[in-house]
Amino acid sequence: MPPPLAAAAALLVVPASPGLRSPRPRLGPSRRASPAAVRAAALRALPRRLELWPQRLATVDSTPPPSTAPPAPESSSGLDAGSGGGDGGGDGGGGADLGWLKVFPHVLTASMANFLFGYHIGVMNGPIEDIARELGFQGNPFLQGLVVSIFIVGAFFGSLSSSALVDKFGCTRTLQIDTIPLIIGALLSAQADSLDEMLLGRFLVGIGIGVNTVLVPLYISEVAPTKYRGSLGTLCQIGTCLGIIASLSLGIPSESDPHWWRTMLYAACVPGVLIAAGMQFAVESPRWLAKVGRFDDARKVVESLWEPSEVDKSMEEIKAVVANDDSQSSWSELLVEPHNRVALVRGSLFFLQQFAGINGVLYFSSLTFRDVGIASGALASLYVGITNFGGALVASNLMDTQGRKKLLIGSYLGMAFAMFLIVYGISFPLDEGVAHSLSITGTLLYIFTFALGAGPVTGIIIPELSSARTRSKVMGFSFTVHWICNFLVGLYFLELVNKFGVAAVYAGFGGVSLLTALFAYNFIVETKGRSLEEIEMSLSPATSGKRE
Repeated sequence: MPPPLAAAAALLVVPASPGLRSPRPRLGPSRRASPAAVRAAALRALPRRLELWPQRLATVDSTPPPSTAPPAPESSSGLDAGSGGGDGGGDGGGGADLGWLKVFPHVLTASMANFLFGYHIGVMNGPIEDIARELGFQGNPFLQGLVVSIFIVGAFFGSLSSSALVDKFGCTRTLQIDTIPLIIGALLSAQADSLDEMLLGRFLVGIGIGVNTVLVPLYISEVAPTKYRGSLGTLCQIGTCLGIIASLSLGIPSESDPHWWRTMLYAACVPGVLIAAGMQFAVESPRWLAKVGRFDDARKVVESLWEPSEVDKSMEEIKAVVANDDSQSSWSELLVEPHNRVALVRGSLFFLQQFAGINGVLYFSSLTFRDVGIASGALASLYVGITNFGGALVASNLMDTQGRKKLLIGSYLGMAFAMFLIVYGISFPLDEGVAHSLSITGTLLYIFTFALGAGPVTGIIIPELSSARTRSKVMGFSFTVHWICNFLVGLYFLELVNKFGVAAVYAGFGGVSLLTALFAYNFIVETKGRSLEEIEMSLSPATSGKRE
């Protein structure tokens, strides 16, 4: 069939929206339509179909990406199912949309680094008293806090160094190199016979985690097909939650075995070895390959992971962006337009996230559970970890259907409501059982809504809204802000609680959550369904002009 007739036939079989259905040509009650008559009818109907096509597209998405091609209909449930076809894959029919399976092993291997991050967050939760007793600093809360917080100091330096490593070695090789401090640090900590050895081991682990927290969301955003980028990006949050749950579960025997902490730290070496081996088989970021001039290799990656219909268009966009960035970026570029505004907004997301109180709430949750009879801190933390994990799973199904901005705003509004619910339970004269129930409900609701948006979206949207030229440096800067604020909240949280009370501090967290929702509404651009290059071209007049 000639192309015009094929196009006409394709338009005719698409069901029209109510009120937009064009009349069928009547071919008579007794005559069988000839092929010529069918083709003629199709051609007569074509102008009307083309006229209505933009209106029907508008019902799919009121804010389509700035692309010359009409956007594909969105799947209804993230990675679970879809209508087939589209940008990122599918079977072309009405069955399950499995286009994400090709890239899933690669991003899953990378997200094991986030599992290790979560594991090291929770590994000190239970056995810190046993470690202090065995290494000779029992009864010294400052040194106990130092063993925990030195990890954050290491992560600060790791975040700063991540950009140089990624720009030089690429994502896969950097992830492999980064397992060296992770494995050595875990071994040093497990074999420590003194406080100094423990501090050195934790510091090395922190450096490795600092690099990984920057690198993994960057890698996933650059490798994943546009259609699945948001859902696959939630693997960072899911991996962190699973790591926390694993460390807390593995730590249960430490309540009866004072030396069990060494086994837990030895176990931390295993994910590092798996990451180093697994990334040997993972693909490199096609954006990084193009950036260093390896366009043929970049095309091979795109062809192996993305839909065939997207390959040529994606490679043209990647080449257009790379052509505009003909030199290496420097940190000083983050101080000048337009990169300073980009860095400021992205860094502000992490600043506001931390001062919305997530780490303070996580710390104080064990005391909240203790008030209702759950004395085991590990068990209370396990409940929190499972709630966090449940929220992350829900987010993975909503990220590419509801969009990042909507989830981010809704998440912070939910966090604010949860904080004010706890404040109400604490501040007003209520029955003790009711007050405790409000505190538990508010705490779990806060963590669940955090996992819906504030947690995963922040890590996903920062690389999406950054240019290819400065993406690694904006990520490094943003996570450096994250670690500084994380450290400050942990350092002053208890002091603020002792001075002003829990209600006042939690009210402050609720106020910051409301402020962040307002910030996201005004300054965050929706990135759902748009390639990284489309986003960059739409935000950069120079790039878009050059493309035209």
